[in-house]
Amino acid sequence: MQTADFDYDLPPEYIAQTPVEPRDAARLLVLDRKTGGIQHTYFNRLGNFLAPGDLLVINETRVIAARLYARKQPGGGKVELLLLRRLDEIRWEALVGGKGLRPGVRLTLNGGPAAEIVTVLEGPKRVVRFAEPIEPFLESIGNVPLPPYIHTALRDPERYQTVFARQPGSAAAPTAGLHFTPRLIEQLQSAGIEFAHITLHVGLDTFLPVNELTPQEHKIHTEWCELPAQTAAAVTRARRAGRRVIAVGTTSVRTLESAARYGFQENVLHEYAGFTDLFILPGYQFRIVDALITNFHLPRSTLIMLVSAFAGRERILDTYRLAMQEGYRFYSFGDAMLIL
Repeated sequence: MQTADFDYDLPPEYIAQTPVEPRDAARLLVLDRKTGGIQHTYFNRLGNFLAPGDLLVINETRVIAARLYARKQPGGGKVELLLLRRLDEIRWEALVGGKGLRPGVRLTLNGGPAAEIVTVLEGPKRVVRFAEPIEPFLESIGNVPLPPYIHTALRDPERYQTVFARQPGSAAAPTAGLHFTPRLIEQLQSAGIEFAHITLHVGLDTFLPVNELTPQEHKIHTEWCELPAQTAAAVTRARRAGRRVIAVGTTSVRTLESAARYGFQENVLHEYAGFTDLFILPGYQFRIVDALITNFHLPRSTLIMLVSAFAGRERILDTYRLAMQEGYRFYSFGDAMLIL
């Protein structure tokens, strides 16, 4: 298996720069793994492909306003911080932009607490210590970061949040969930479709391509996730009843399958909370997930490798080529796939 096996050419005009309105007006490509059959429809018709008792597992993470602007003290040089991961009450791992950001350099944030660079990590990453917890200040002084391939300003930052976002902590949105609307959720629930939630805080490393020659050489990023007892019980009921567990997004896949690593016997899943470094490649045996709702992913990314493990590499690449021919929109603000 070579990393180049997961490459494909995507002209820039296929990368969605703005979300469609309303959310559930996005297109939906339905792929049947068993037959290879493909149907083209719209996300608001998702219920046509679901059955009463199906369990949709959604990610309730919320993107934080993680991009901050500061100045060095003394001197006043400009600094940009992008918060990646909370380490404790006052320390964060962050990407930094600016000169001379060594340990001991002090920063001031306009309208926020003082900060200090405490540790140099690889590349532009640093550990930053704030004088007090930064979370209460983020909504007033921070900006929601968008993926690097989106170049159009977003008028409404809430469009980069799912309608069920509850738990702050992500640097990027779980984009498969962006297509749901309250009305669609209500319609699905009225039809007997069940919902359960997990939380996985998405890191920016999710956008990074795999640069190693083979995927097995790549050290995948770790992300914090939680599968609560209520969701574990819902999955257990579904599996025992022979009903489908449908992951909404690759983040839900990683959380469900990570929980299964720590105890899944006789169709009983247990609650789990902690960091996951699960790297799903072709050949992986899925233990929980029966179907997947997902967007179209970047070439050479760990995400296209995950969906290739679920549906087959050649089938995914063939489907992506067909999606381009049919004018589907790719990446975070793009259209969706339902893989059955």
